[in-house]
Amino acid sequence: MPRLVLASTSPYRRELLARLQVPFETAAPDADEAPLAGETPRETAERLAEAKARAVAALFPDSLVIGSDQVAYLGEQRFGKPGSRANAIGQLRAMSGKSIVFHTGLCLLNTATGRVHLRGIPTEVRFRELSDAEIDSYLDREDALNCAGSARSEGLGIALLEHMRGDDPNALIGLPLIALCDMLRAEGIALP
Repeated sequence: MPRLVLASTSPYRRELLARLQVPFETAAPDADEAPLAGETPRETAERLAEAKARAVAALFPDSLVIGSDQVAYLGEQRFGKPGSRANAIGQLRAMSGKSIVFHTGLCLLNTATGRVHLRGIPTEVRFRELSDAEIDSYLDREDALNCAGSARSEGLGIALLEHMRGDDPNALIGLPLIALCDMLRAEGIALP
């Protein structure tokens, strides 16, 4: 089996990949995550997934490198990692009572052949109407400053939602495992 590398420092992506019970290692990609002018959120997520895989590819010859990125958006408004409580409050207020698309880009790069598998997996997330008190209570109890849209659905953030709709619940957490399994099989990795 070729070496498998996750181009991410995210503990959530690492935890998701571990579910497949295949050996892998991680590497920190150095990629500028700013969107390009005129780029749609989907294009941004997919471009960055590939950019992250390519950022570590030279360090891992004869390997399969996984890159992933996610962009949350409503129309033209994007919701990135808030980085501060004030930004998280603003995001959650803006998303209250609305449906947001979390588009997760996934790339598998075979560094031996140069073959690239690239897919985008959207997940629609409908937020409940949130009061300021609920937002404050949530942010007091959940570290959500480093996740797109300030809502960790795998944690307490699930209480903020009315529903989620998508093909892979893991995509919302940051690594679409169903699509990744298809890509790994296409590269000859045996999975159940």
